[in-house]
Formats: sequence, structure tokens, C-alpha cells
Amino acid sequence: MSIDPLQHRHHGPLAVPARATIEPGQSEPEANKLFRWVMKHKGSDLHLKVGVPPAMRLAGTLRFSNWPALTIEDMERLMLPLLSSRQREILDDTGGVDFAHIIFDGKLETRFRVNLFRQRGRLSLVARRVNTEIPNFEALGLPPVLGEIASHDQGIIILAGVTGSGKSTTIASMLDYINHREACNIVTIEDPIEFTFTDDKSIFHQREVGIDVIDWDTALKHAVRQDPDIILVGEMRDRDTFSAALHAAETGHLVFGTIHASSAPSTIGRILDLFPRDMHPAMRQSLEFNLKAIIAQKLLKTSKEWAAKTGQTRVPTCEIMRTNPIIRKLILNEEDHKLADAIRMGKEEGMQDFTESLRGLVVAEKIDRATAFEVAPSVEALKMALKGITINQPGIL
Repeated sequence: MSIDPLQHRHHGPLAVPARATIEPGQSEPEANKLFRWVMKHKGSDLHLKVGVPPAMRLAGTLRFSNWPALTIEDMERLMLPLLSSRQREILDDTGGVDFAHIIFDGKLETRFRVNLFRQRGRLSLVARRVNTEIPNFEALGLPPVLGEIASHDQGIIILAGVTGSGKSTTIASMLDYINHREACNIVTIEDPIEFTFTDDKSIFHQREVGIDVIDWDTALKHAVRQDPDIILVGEMRDRDTFSAALHAAETGHLVFGTIHASSAPSTIGRILDLFPRDMHPAMRQSLEFNLKAIIAQKLLKTSKEWAAKTGQTRVPTCEIMRTNPIIRKLILNEEDHKLADAIRMGKEEGMQDFTESLRGLVVAEKIDRATAFEVAPSVEALKMALKGITINQPGIL
């Protein structure tokens, strides 16, 4: 049986179908045919759900195949062989499990970040294809100031944004930037590992929670004993993880982490929300001393012209806040509402807000004006910026 070309109500069929069954004598899991299907068409995500045909996200649009709808038996037959015994236990105990799935083609490998979960008692899967080649800042459309930020000897650097906003890719690019320039010992703690690094001037030790180490707490305790210069702690999802990351920064390490927040200024509040109110003054003192930068990021659909010219279908818009003396003073004095103004004043230090980032993307014709207005914090401010009008900022000190 073969998968028919993809269809979508706004698109014609793709030209080349991909096979869905495994040939006799092949040893790889049957499910790999579906992962290879996504790879063949250069899709970003694989979606599998009982009752509907396999689907992929292609250039930002969810598109369904003409393959028959998946049954409960199909999903269990295809998915359960991909799990280790521990991952099967996690799925059974919690209703969902994250893991990395790797497709090998000779010496090349393609990684997928997989979430397998139960909904209405049935298995569903969403898998994000992760590029094994780590692009540089220019290829990603990121500002070169990230190189300066990555060059700190000590402190904490936070990538903020929603799931799927490219945070992990940006961190990988920053770590690889270091890798080609400095002799460092870099320890990463990931769930799952998304990019595999090739040692150059630096040495990487990549640990996957659930495979290489039992849990985050244990991994973080081990990390500070492994003579690291740099630690990637992944998502700082709770107080214990953030506290451990902050402790590592305080003891002379450069720490990278991610957090779910919509902007650089709001990230401060998001961090404080992890702690009881009576700890906020102490946390602000720690952030004043250890925080080096917050990079908030969103991924946007590129214009048709830019996609046709470059093949790039997504481009990041970034808000960059570096902790200069003004920023540190505002954080310490609980004046977070003034941080946005301070970012706009820090242009010479490589800072920018989302409005400035969007303006640059529109001027470069990487995105359409409509796309920019849809995500702009202030449509009026963006309209003025596109006209070259600079808003005079009030004093913030």
C-alpha cells in the first residue's frame, strides 16, 4: 500500500507519493515510513491520530494524505515498538511521553522530537523534524549581536517564547558559535536531545533525561561536578530547575535555558511567578547580578517572494534585552513596566524590541506587512516605525 499525494483544500496534490509499508527483509520500524514521508516532502511536523489519515505540516499549513484513516490498532502497532521499556512506563503512568526518534541513512541521521500521548483513551502523535545541521545566525535570520551575548564567561541567558518559536534552534546556533571559537566544556541536559553537536574547539557532553540520566534534578547535580564552562538546562519549567540554573550561574558558569513567556520584559514576571512572594526581593538581586540577556522570539511566515527567492518559509522576529546598568536597576527596583522603554533606548548595545524587529523584516521584504501587523505589540507603533517616525521615550531613571 502506498500513501497517495497529499491534498489540502487550498493546495493541489504533491507530485511524489511516499510508501507507507515496510518492504520484506527491512529491519527498521514500520513507522519509519511515515517519518520518511515527512522528510521526503520537507515537512516540519508529522501528525498521527486515530480516525484521520496521516498529516504533516508543510510550509506552515497542515495537509492531510489520502491514505486511509488510522485505526486504534494501527497506532499501537506503529508507535509502541518505538518506545523503550521506561518510556512505555512513562506513557502508561502519565498519559504522555517525549522522546527523540532518529532515522539513519548511512552516516546521516534525521532526528524527530516526538510527543506520543493519549487523548480520549487513544494514542496520538506529533513529531517535529529537527535539522541535524546547525545553521548559523545569518542563515536563521538572527542578529549578529547574539555572538556577543554568547561570549559571556558567566551568567544566565534566557530564550523566551511559546512552543515552536525556534528557541532550541537559536540556542543551538549560539552554542555552535562558541564551539567554533572557544575551548569550552559544554554540558547539555535535554528531554529529548534535539541537535547533535560535533566537537570542534569545544567538547560537548549531551545527556538525555530518561536515557542517560534518570531526571532533571540528578542531571543538574551531576553537571556542576563535570567541570563545565557552559551548561544548557533546557526548559526552566519549575522553581527547582530555575534555582539550580541560577546557582550554576552564580558559581561561575554560563547557563542557557528556555522559558515560556511572550516578551523579554514579561519574562521577569514569569520567573518570579515560580517563587513565593517573600522570595521576590532576593530573586531580583540574583537576576540583577546573574542575568546577561533575554531573547524573546516568535516564528513568522515569510512573504511569498522571500520564500520563492530563498526557500525559507519561516523567519524569527526577536526582542533582545541585555542587562546594562539601566536594565539591572529597573529589575532591582521592581520597575519592570519601564523595561520596554529601556530596550528601545539600548539600540547601540544591540537591543531591540519586537516593533523594531518587525520593521526590519518588513523593510527587507522577508515578511508581509499584514503578517507584521498581526503579531505587533502595537499596530500604531509599527505603522509609525515603518514611516520612519521615532517615538520619544520618557525618562526611565
